[in-house]
Amino acid sequence: MNRQKKIKQLLKAHAKKASAKLAPKSKPKYISKADRLKLAAEPSHDAVTQGE
Repeated sequence: MNRQKKIKQLLKAHAKKASAKLAPKSKPKYISKADRLKLAAEPSHDAVTQGE
């Protein structure tokens, strides 16, 4: 009985991990502070060049 329970438990855990990997991510991808500063600087730079 104990061996069967352990096997079931392992299979259930593996199935849970696999389904979690396939599930859509709820958190947005992390963007570093340096990248955020670059992205913030780019639109303002583009707006100046488009205005000219």
